[in-house]
Amino acid sequence: MVQFSGYHKMYVFLFIFFLVFLPATRCIATNDHKFHATTHYAFYENMRRWNRTSPIKLNYTFLPEHMIQNLSLADIRLSFQRAFGRWAAVILMTFVETNDANHADIKIGFYFGDHGDGVPFDGPLGQAAHSSPPESGILHLDGSELWAVDENTLKLEGAVDLESVAVHEIGHVLGLRHSTVKNAVMFPYTPIQKRKVNLSKDDVDGIQQLYGVNPNFKPGPNWESSSCSMFMETRTCLGWSMLLAIMMVLPF
Repeated sequence: MVQFSGYHKMYVFLFIFFLVFLPATRCIATNDHKFHATTHYAFYENMRRWNRTSPIKLNYTFLPEHMIQNLSLADIRLSFQRAFGRWAAVILMTFVETNDANHADIKIGFYFGDHGDGVPFDGPLGQAAHSSPPESGILHLDGSELWAVDENTLKLEGAVDLESVAVHEIGHVLGLRHSTVKNAVMFPYTPIQKRKVNLSKDDVDGIQQLYGVNPNFKPGPNWESSSCSMFMETRTCLGWSMLLAIMMVLPF
């Protein structure tokens, strides 16, 4: 039988703790509005949404004066096209790119520091983006981040996946606030150098509350859900169980 000294027990305890509970290193925040919360996902005050005749069509544009040189417009467009498509797949809504900013519902651009909207960016590895609830259509990204649109760039230290941030911010633009579910794209933190683009059950349940269900939507075989508690996903619940077991079997 393997015996553990006090130091060994502490090492095992800390190893499991950091393996399971290591916090995300990336914060994606939005402006603070009053909101209506449910078990996991949350809405803005009065369940703000785009009040259009269904099926809803929203036009979006990229502001040419607010693009960045280290990313091509083609790569930016493709990342956002995929991000918009993930939401369109689950609700009765379509998103169409336009070059006419005057007729665009959603305006996308990269900004630096204090850019006049009262929510200044704080440089690399801080607040990556922010957006406004319906029907403002404002979506700003921090131009000082190391944005990644491919696997090679994503491996670089401090890289932030553009599509992951886009999916999250579009959720705000459509009317979702932050979720308490860690596997949701609307969770306020996402790790650097990783992709987080797949909508969880929590994301879909929330957005369908606002806009209804796309009749063509079919949940995949590995549909994610969080049934442990309001604040912990299944992995975290398992982590607590592991820690408790260690404390009982290996008393300090």
